[in-house]
Amino acid sequence: MFAAEYEPDTDTGRRRTTRLPADAVGAVQHDGLERALCKVVSVSALGVRIQTYTPLRRGMAIWLTLPEVGRVAAQVRWAEEFTAGCEFRVPLSAKQFATLSTIAI
Repeated sequence: MFAAEYEPDTDTGRRRTTRLPADAVGAVQHDGLERALCKVVSVSALGVRIQTYTPLRRGMAIWLTLPEVGRVAAQVRWAEEFTAGCEFRVPLSAKQFATLSTIAI
């Protein structure tokens, strides 16, 4: 087990209103206000089981920040109160999985 952070993926890909094109100079920064701590209970190349302090919903898209790996996109496949099983959108590489395996337990 090890600590990680998660935050909801707020981009659903669907537009609710018509938008006009705009140019902006700069980068979008994540200020960390949406992040929450969680505990990774188990990990595989395809996903993780996490314990949280707030309940998650099945089907919810999240960003997980894993130690020494960074941000990875995942989707909640099942959730029971404060435990959830998440599937990575892109499976972890062998190197990333090996890194997390050395951290675990």
